[in-house]
Amino acid sequence: MLHAAPSKAAMEDYPTIELQALDKTTARTITFEARVGSTIEYGRLFIKVQACRKAPALEKPESAGFLQVWEVPPESEKSEWVFSGWMFASSPALSAMDHPVYDVWVLDCLGKSKETIQAEKEMAEQDAKEKAEAEAAKKEEESEAESEPAEVSEEDSDDVIDEVIESVTDNE
Repeated sequence: MLHAAPSKAAMEDYPTIELQALDKTTARTITFEARVGSTIEYGRLFIKVQACRKAPALEKPESAGFLQVWEVPPESEKSEWVFSGWMFASSPALSAMDHPVYDVWVLDCLGKSKETIQAEKEMAEQDAKEKAEAEAAKKEEESEAESEPAEVSEEDSDDVIDEVIESVTDNE
């Protein structure tokens, strides 16, 4: 017997990510926010935020960020990749950045802008309107099909007339 797996809602994109970083040499942590698409400099690291996604409110809480991190070592002109991938707020060790001096991890995805919220609302309203219009058009087509007289060929109409005449004469 096959069982259908419950469908999960897609994670939603957010415009801002909240990160926390640790400098292991000084034991100082810093929490900062960055816009998706921006690059942040922290010590010798450069952190490019490619995406920030968060589960919908009714799902298990989860925030994830796609980060690309590279370092420019001292006295070097060539950068080196340190990390590229998804980091998860609920499981930082699942996909952690491995660096001897710095740690960076995702805390949360933050605030959709008013423009994003308004655009999503307008899209949902437009979808509902289009669906209602399609249903109304379908019902109208069905009602027109029921109310339109059926076309009858000339031969069929002669047969119908003969049947009516016979039924009238039989009744007399």
